[in-house]
Formats: sequence, structure tokens, C-alpha cells
Amino acid sequence: MKVAVVTGASSGFGAMTARALVHSGHTVYAGMRGTKGRNREAAEEFDRLGHSVEMDVSDQSSVDGAIARVIGEQGRIDVVVHNAGHMTLGPAEAFTPEQLAAVYDTNVLSTQRVNRAVLPHLRERGDGLLVWVGSTSARGGTPPYLAPYFAAKAAEDALAVSYAVEVARFGIDTTIVVPGSFTSGTNHYAHAGHPDDTAVADAYARAYDGAIDDLLARQAAQSPPDADPEEVAREIARVVDLPKGRRPFRVYIDPARDGAEEVFRVGDRIRLDFYRSLGYESLLTPRSS
Repeated sequence: MKVAVVTGASSGFGAMTARALVHSGHTVYAGMRGTKGRNREAAEEFDRLGHSVEMDVSDQSSVDGAIARVIGEQGRIDVVVHNAGHMTLGPAEAFTPEQLAAVYDTNVLSTQRVNRAVLPHLRERGDGLLVWVGSTSARGGTPPYLAPYFAAKAAEDALAVSYAVEVARFGIDTTIVVPGSFTSGTNHYAHAGHPDDTAVADAYARAYDGAIDDLLARQAAQSPPDADPEEVAREIARVVDLPKGRRPFRVYIDPARDGAEEVFRVGDRIRLDFYRSLGYESLLTPRSS
């Protein structure tokens, strides 16, 4: 049994992952904001399975409080699932710089806040697992109108890759989960943010005259009708149950096969060759406890 914290667990992949980990026998804290407000129903539902915990990933004090509560109640944390994220939909130019900053805050800076809260504990224990929920959009086929989200997920991936080596000597394992585009079963598209500059957005709409909507529809059609987003949660639960040092660096759940896996594998091979050439291959696996 492990003690796991899942961020952004009020819905989507986060909620699915939290439930899957509970069903695998782990003690799970489902992090979400508004447990007494907007997400009260989701929090109460999860409290019947495990524990909900108030965690606003945009607020360091909220994150610190959530991590402290888990350690106080359970004595330890073994697994952190970096899942919190937010999608956008619209032409890149029409998003204000402030909107881009907000997207980066949710998808990238949130992981830094959580890491700064939990890593001192994991380093002291000499054990732990960081699971980063990425996206094929960081390397695969990238349709237009999703640029802020794609850029943020690419930044998150770069951060995860660097962290993996830096925490390895503290016995902390890393897995990056790479889901494809699931257009049903999650709230990613339904809850997507839209650009504030509507005049610019309208100019793009006139120039493309429905082409973007058609392109996105065609992208969605590439996913098989039985694509199940719960597979992402099941894969995370499988990784958590694997022994330290034997977990894959990346796992792919991409029903549409948009090419990201092929590109990531090249990059990861070059990364491996780089550390081998420098004589530091040992940094690619976590130190044993």
C-alpha cells in the first residue's frame, strides 16, 4: 500500500486516477480546490472512497497545507501524480500575455509548487515516485488553435525530464505518462479557456471560414470510437505498483497514434546516449533505498 496525492482530481484524468489507485489498494488524497464550494460534490463523492484534500495548485500556501495534512495524517507520502492542467481553444494571437501566463501557471508552475512542498519529505525518506501527466501534443501532430496549451505541456515535459535526473540520487523515481487526445470521457474541451481578444479571434474565424472546426473534427475522428480515457488511470495505477527502478520512463496511451511516441523515443534515446557518453548513466535510475 502506498500513500498517493493526485492533483487536479475533481474530474477527468485526475478523478479517474484517484479512483483507480484506491481500487488498487492505495491510500489516496484527491487534491482539488473548492472542496466546500464549486467542487463540493466531487469532494464528498471521493471522501466515500478515500480522502479529498483542499489544494489550489496556483497558491503555494494551499499546496503546502495540503501536503502537510497528508503527512500529518499518514506519516508519509509515496507517490505524487502531477495531473492538474487546463486546456485552451482559439487562435494564439487572440490570447493576451496574461492568459498565456495563467495557462503556464496551471500546467507548469503548479508542478513546481507541489514539488517544493513534497520533495523535502521524499528526499529525507530516500524514496518516492513522481508521475507527470503530459500530452502527445508536446511532440506529435499539433492542430492549430491549441497553442497555449501545447506550449505549456511541452514546458512541463522539459521540467519533468530535468527533474528525473536531479532527484534520482535521492531514490525518487519518475514516470511521464503521455495521453493522446481523448475527445470524450473528459472535460478538457468542454472546460477549455477561450481568448479574451474577440476581435482578433473573429478575424481568424473569417479567414479560415470553418476550416479550423473541420480540422479539429477530423482530428477527433482519428480516435477509435472505443477509446477509453480510463486506460490512462489504469496505466498510472500499473506504474505505481511496479518496483522502484523498473518503472518505465514514459508510457503512452494514444489511440489516435499521432506520432508523438516515435518522436519522444528518439529524444529519450539521445538523452540516454548523452548520459552514457559522460559516464553518468547511473543518474537515469533512482538510487536504491
